[in-house]
Amino acid sequence: MSRPDRIRAADLPPGAVRRVGDWAVGNRDGRYFAVSRRCRHQLADLSEGSVDADGCLVCPWHQSRYDVRTGEMVEGPHGFLGYHGPTPGYTQLIALLGRIARLRVRRAVRRGDDVVLE
Repeated sequence: MSRPDRIRAADLPPGAVRRVGDWAVGNRDGRYFAVSRRCRHQLADLSEGSVDADGCLVCPWHQSRYDVRTGEMVEGPHGFLGYHGPTPGYTQLIALLGRIARLRVRRAVRRGDDVVLE
């Protein structure tokens, strides 16, 4: 069996998100998560995102928000392409698609000095 993906826990402080292979791995106040890295909106790299006060993963490009437990998009984007602002109708459509086409979710647990993806 191959060695599981891992990252040093010291490299993943609370609120941080890092890339581990094809996964965006983060720390929600000591609870670790791993989700697929590509935003369902315009394929931004979610490992460059952030964790908000509600524990959602926020896309770095247009602030789509994801529930990291389910991979579901809970709030649609605030813009598209280079535009950052209100997009009535479009935001709701993308959010609906993000509820259907969820991020993949993988279990992430702390083992010693590492966070391991199972």
